[in-house]
Amino acid sequence: MRNLRALDLTLAAMFVALMAIGANISTIAPFLHVGGVPITLQTFFAILAGAILGSRLGSIALTVYMLVGLVGVPVFADFTGGLSIIIRPTFGFILSYILVAFMIGKMVERNKSLPAFITASLIGMAVNYLFGTNWMYFAYKLWAAAPEGFSYKIAWLWMAAPLPKDIVLSVLAAIMAHRLEKTVLSKGQFKQIKRGA
Repeated sequence: MRNLRALDLTLAAMFVALMAIGANISTIAPFLHVGGVPITLQTFFAILAGAILGSRLGSIALTVYMLVGLVGVPVFADFTGGLSIIIRPTFGFILSYILVAFMIGKMVERNKSLPAFITASLIGMAVNYLFGTNWMYFAYKLWAAAPEGFSYKIAWLWMAAPLPKDIVLSVLAAIMAHRLEKTVLSKGQFKQIKRGA
């Protein structure tokens, strides 16, 4: 953390804000809830964080996002925050964003081609779904009040609703990040940050 510069902190803060905005799209359109899962843009911004900021800064930004929410700032879905979020079935998705950003960052740091960006983004999205959905299933089974007839199959059926959106947005995030890498991020201060990441 001592090596973070002003530009690092600014970029990290920008993604904390973007995650908060993306988390609350469903409050504007309340119908964007399927089962216990709000449909959000968090996966999109988590992928962008890893692809643009890299593994180190991307995972730091999303760790800060999680911590800001846990101390009570309402940055999670439905403008919620606080330690009680930890016992919610959807908390696994929040944890997974840190891993998603780190993994995608590592992959694109090794290969800067567009196919690599797209592959990394889709793998990151898959990790988000696997981690978050399994956490949600076990949360409902072990400590949360599961809906009547809830099963592992139903948990995945809930995730089928946002899946097409997340596939499209994952590819879009990869294209955007790759374009930025070829234009802005490879120059000046941004290039120095990449080398120091």
